Amino acid sequence: MQEQAGQVGKKGGLLRSSMVVSMMTMLSRVLGMVRDIVVAGYFGSSPAADAFFIAFKIPNFLRRLFAEGAFAQAFVPVLSEYREKRTLAEVKILVDRTAGQLGFVLTIITLLGVVLSPWLIMLFAPGFHSDPAKLELAGELLRITFPYLMLVSLTAFCGGILNSYGRFAVPAFTPVLLNLSMIGAAVFLSPLFDQPIMALAWGVFIAGVAQLLFQLPFLWQIRLLPLPRPAKGHEGVKRIMLLMLPALFGVGVSQINLLLDTVLASFLQTGSVSWLYYADRLSELPLGAFGIAVGTVILPALSRQHAGEDPKAFSATVDWALRMVLLVGVPAALALGVLAEPLIATLFHYGQMTDVDVRQSALALQAYSLGVLTFMLIKVLAPGFFARQDMKTPVRIAVICMVANMVMNLILIWPLKHVGLALATSLSSMLNTGLLLWGLHKAGVYRAAPGWGRFILQLATGCVLMVAVVFWLNAPSAEWLAWGWQKRVLEVGILVVAGIVAFVAGLGLTGMRLRHLRR
Repeated sequence: MQEQAGQVGKKGGLLRSSMVVSMMTMLSRVLGMVRDIVVAGYFGSSPAADAFFIAFKIPNFLRRLFAEGAFAQAFVPVLSEYREKRTLAEVKILVDRTAGQLGFVLTIITLLGVVLSPWLIMLFAPGFHSDPAKLELAGELLRITFPYLMLVSLTAFCGGILNSYGRFAVPAFTPVLLNLSMIGAAVFLSPLFDQPIMALAWGVFIAGVAQLLFQLPFLWQIRLLPLPRPAKGHEGVKRIMLLMLPALFGVGVSQINLLLDTVLASFLQTGSVSWLYYADRLSELPLGAFGIAVGTVILPALSRQHAGEDPKAFSATVDWALRMVLLVGVPAALALGVLAEPLIATLFHYGQMTDVDVRQSALALQAYSLGVLTFMLIKVLAPGFFARQDMKTPVRIAVICMVANMVMNLILIWPLKHVGLALATSLSSMLNTGLLLWGLHKAGVYRAAPGWGRFILQLATGCVLMVAVVFWLNAPSAEWLAWGWQKRVLEVGILVVAGIVAFVAGLGLTGMRLRHLRR
């Protein structure tokens, strides 16, 4: 009984931590939507907007791949092991040596990125070669945005330390500063530039500095403020670096797939890059608000359970995380698919954003919505491997999925254009999820807990009621495009509230209660 109560308490703690991260991340995502509304209103889907999105996507892609991806997944398990088995002084040495090694590598990469920015644009967006003005502008923007990679990577390093010590709220709040900075740059700085889009690039740079400085006082409070020192063959740093190499593929497959979309979209008509960007931003809302939150919270827990040789707790944590993601991811994916055009119109159909832009972005969002659930599941399945410091299995899976994604891209881009690129990304994420789940099961570290049949029935009932209510209340697309912003916001609010009420009612009617989410 005591063991069962302990497990319930741990799940309750994970739920509370997940909700804290989720609320902070939701705040960031909402402000991110405001940011994108402002950017869409000021720049629409113009050539300048396409150039900025490429210049922003390159450091952002590398940030997700290296900092929040491979580095975090390699660093947190090693740090958790040190915290579990060694003294605070030894943990501080690991932090300092890692900071020194990471800072050195990031400085070299940043210098190369700034110098080689025109060639990076040609590599990541080869379609821009046919438009010299767009190519030149994108290169100038990248010189300003590329240092963001170094700044935000160091921020992610600090956030990894705080997460490992249960300080989840601070790293989760930090991205808010990026959105505030870019909104301020668009509104207040863009009139000061001959090329207004340059203001957004400076907004990204300013945000990187602010995000890093924001976290330092909290590290000082837990006596782990990094003082960068040379690694000098430190055992922990060596292990982190070795784990990082395969993790680059294991954690970054979805980001690589999205980048491949951008490369191919650069060959399509002007606006395609922006259509995919706006759709991707909306599809990432549930991922960032809950999927990443659960993944962030369970990685330190799984790492400690693995280090403490507690396989039952390990499997139970994975099982709990899967149910939580399904509970949010399934209705979110359905809502994005059903309400794609109303959501795009409400958020972005202002200023330079045309009716055509709304329709094309909505088509891409519907394609991305098919993969929303699996994007979220990857965030909780991958830590099951990383916590055990098993990077080889995710690498094999990532290679398979990247090849499959590229093949599907080349097949689907011809009949479906930019929508085919989004659909290929969703299909490859489904494959990735299936292989990760099978890998955990095959390794014997995850066994489904009792009650899945009842849970699926409850989830299905809630989703059916939600979709029925939304279809009943929704208006034709032409009306959404004709309405002013006040009417759109009111109607979206009604649809969202009614859908949530219907979903929760469906869960309640089939016997689900809040206490069940803690077990």
